[in-house]
Amino acid sequence: MKSRDQEYRELFMAEALEYYDSMSRHLSELERNPDAGPALNELFRLMHNLKANARAMGFTDLGEVAHHLETLFGLIRDRERAFSGPLIQVVFTGVDALGNMIRAVGANQPLPNVTTLLENLDRLVRGEEPVLEDDLAETDEEAGRKMELSDLVYIQVKKLDNLLNLVGELVIDRDRIMTLAQEIDNPALLATAQHLFRISDDLQYSVMDARLVGVGVLLNKFPRVVRDVAAAEDKQVELLMSGQDVQIDRNILQIITDALLHLVRNAVSHGLETTKERQASGKPAIGQLTLSALTERDDVLIQVSDDGRGIDTEAVRRKAIDRGLTTAKAAANLDEQAIWAFLFEPGFSMAQQVTDISGRGVGLDVVKLALDSLGGQLRVDSEMGAGTTFTLVLPTSIAVKGALLVEVDERPYAVPLLHTETVLALHPGQISIVGDVLVTHFHEQAVPLVPLRQLLFDEGDEPLPPATKNDMNGPQHVLVVNYNNRRLGLVVDRFMRQQNIVIKPLSKPLDTIDLFGGVTLLGSGQVCLVLDVPALNRLFLNKRP
Repeated sequence: MKSRDQEYRELFMAEALEYYDSMSRHLSELERNPDAGPALNELFRLMHNLKANARAMGFTDLGEVAHHLETLFGLIRDRERAFSGPLIQVVFTGVDALGNMIRAVGANQPLPNVTTLLENLDRLVRGEEPVLEDDLAETDEEAGRKMELSDLVYIQVKKLDNLLNLVGELVIDRDRIMTLAQEIDNPALLATAQHLFRISDDLQYSVMDARLVGVGVLLNKFPRVVRDVAAAEDKQVELLMSGQDVQIDRNILQIITDALLHLVRNAVSHGLETTKERQASGKPAIGQLTLSALTERDDVLIQVSDDGRGIDTEAVRRKAIDRGLTTAKAAANLDEQAIWAFLFEPGFSMAQQVTDISGRGVGLDVVKLALDSLGGQLRVDSEMGAGTTFTLVLPTSIAVKGALLVEVDERPYAVPLLHTETVLALHPGQISIVGDVLVTHFHEQAVPLVPLRQLLFDEGDEPLPPATKNDMNGPQHVLVVNYNNRRLGLVVDRFMRQQNIVIKPLSKPLDTIDLFGGVTLLGSGQVCLVLDVPALNRLFLNKRP
């Protein structure tokens, strides 16, 4: 696998060679027509960009030549110098020198000496005549070496999307061929199927890798956002960022852009206190906001953390009761995470009192919906007076997902691994009935249980029937899922296996059934519905007795 330095060097080379080709083209145009304003403006822009990129990569000499040429083109643009006479020769020499330096960077060789060139460029900037020497004729080999193409190409995202979709179709057919080969038990066919499996696996991950971009593409846009919001709120905020090199699917980054923007704005405007409030509470006058990205197993975590006032849990609890989202009796037994989950309910945070007290929750339902569409999660950690951290748990790719296959009434269903916490085999004695709901204890927490068939097959809005243990014979297979910090145990007939699946969207009119997040095809040729854990969780809360 390439190192980050190698990747950045390749990206720099691709852009630098493109800039060099554009410079040569625009210089020729400018030589034909010294009054060509667009060509002159483009040359100035190219030099400016190349200077910034070279200095960022540590290629100081290359950046210095580009800087001198940028200055000279600025003077030409302002009509303080004329693009004529010896100036033309020095400029062409300078661009040729840039090409040689770029190629030296690509070959990992020392950069050529450009002292004489820089001295001539300085003379031209000061309005003096340059000192020109007769150049030796280039050999054919040296001239030919300049005709190079970049090793990188730019590809439209929709082309990658189409390619990934085709790979998904291939993976589905591959699994089917593998199953048939095992059923027929023909050694030659089985060997070919196994080879196809390996090749398609490599192809799948190669295409997925081509779609990955650094999280920094998004995070690096936030310093200006934080500055503007802090200025509007008359607050002092220091932004810290880390993990910009963490790789994630470009489409996922696009989908969470608005959600992350909302979290950052809220952290500055509502999470962090004013300078006077911070000083009164003994905190530093400058609030600290941290944007970070890291990996956790197969997931990418993006965190928005502030050292502000934190969430007032009791205020949220009272507001949830006032809004009718829960009863006073039920709310009294809810822990902090369950209370904070109410902040993600649509419209909950619109009340002014909540934002004044806790400084949290404004529009968090929008953030939650974005994560739901990706099969992601939102974690919250907060301490009064110390600050709050929102963690977006995102899949690396949305094309292929790990899933656990379960069976209910002899039908397979797929549950994305991102929402699965554990599987349990519970004896009836380990299950209690509390308030007409089956309950077990897991990690010292009460987890409600519900037969998955009831959620899938009981129609209407009527509450679920009161729970009973009369039908329990032997161990109960329970899949514990977690959504929005709420655990729910789904009782299934049996666990089948864990595998990667390619999810296809349901077509109309089935796409209106929100219990299913899509469909996949198993190796046996059987159609398997993919369960939408957030929808199942919401349905249980709405129908629980």
